Amino acid sequence: MGNYAIGIDLGGTNIKAILINEDGEILAQRQQPIIDTVKDNGAQWKNSIKEFIEELKSISGVNTETIGIAAPGLPDHSNHNISFMPGRLYGLENFNWSEFLQEENVMVINDAQAALIAESKIGAGKDYSNLLMVTLGTGVGGGIMIDGKIHQGNGQRAGHLGHISLDFQGHCGITGIPGSLEDAIGNSTIEKRSLGKYLSTASLVEDYKKGKPFASWIWLDSVRKLAIGLASFCNVLSPDKIILGGGICNAGKALFTPLEEFMENYEWKPGGLKVPIVKAKCNEFSGAVGAAFFAMVSSSEEKLRSWKLGKNKIGTGL
Repeated sequence: MGNYAIGIDLGGTNIKAILINEDGEILAQRQQPIIDTVKDNGAQWKNSIKEFIEELKSISGVNTETIGIAAPGLPDHSNHNISFMPGRLYGLENFNWSEFLQEENVMVINDAQAALIAESKIGAGKDYSNLLMVTLGTGVGGGIMIDGKIHQGNGQRAGHLGHISLDFQGHCGITGIPGSLEDAIGNSTIEKRSLGKYLSTASLVEDYKKGKPFASWIWLDSVRKLAIGLASFCNVLSPDKIILGGGICNAGKALFTPLEEFMENYEWKPGGLKVPIVKAKCNEFSGAVGAAFFAMVSSSEEKLRSWKLGKNKIGTGL
């Protein structure tokens, strides 16, 4: 039958669940809105996830114990739960998924990093080992892949690309960094950046396309700052590709055309080296797909470690 895995993406508005095989083929998928309340400590969305998993496992001919969960926040050192996610998804922090689902080993990963894994397997980053993904939406997130592996770093903080500083005199964001990339282009600050004129990036971009001067000024300033951030990432990490995802990428040419022009000014290109910037290919289920792949690989590595440990014990006894 081959290897199968279930992936769950626990987003801000929806729960997405998929069943995939080792080639990334989606065999089944489910989705429903998330209900997040303080009162029940997340009981409703937790039970929905359990029901999705039971339903996917019951599909004829498929029985998998490999489960991956993508969620916002910082996972613990062993990727078994989210250890830090204040203010959202009540009941998520330090929740014991293995105990709740009665599964031996449930793997948990940050949602933006899961999206990068999906892109590296079946999307815009396929066949590349060193990748950077920047997600442009309400906030700005991302992921880093080095030599084919997600770089999570000390305390699992790596990949929070929106929290670099572009203006040391700017407003301090949630991490204490002033003038962040997230503040420069994230949808959460569009009202402030546009002096109250626009409530969404989509409406700003529509007026930019119409050639309205004020909209053009606000939008191009944001894209210029994005280019400075991406050029900085290139200097530090030198990726094979940069993948852009998230709702702001729906701006299409209105984003990518000026971004390319600004990159010409800011990107260091020794010997003519230029890092391609491409749009993510995977659909809205990318987080679930990436979580499933992460769990599949982690499960295989754990089995290999157990096998080596058992072999060494036998060898010692002989």
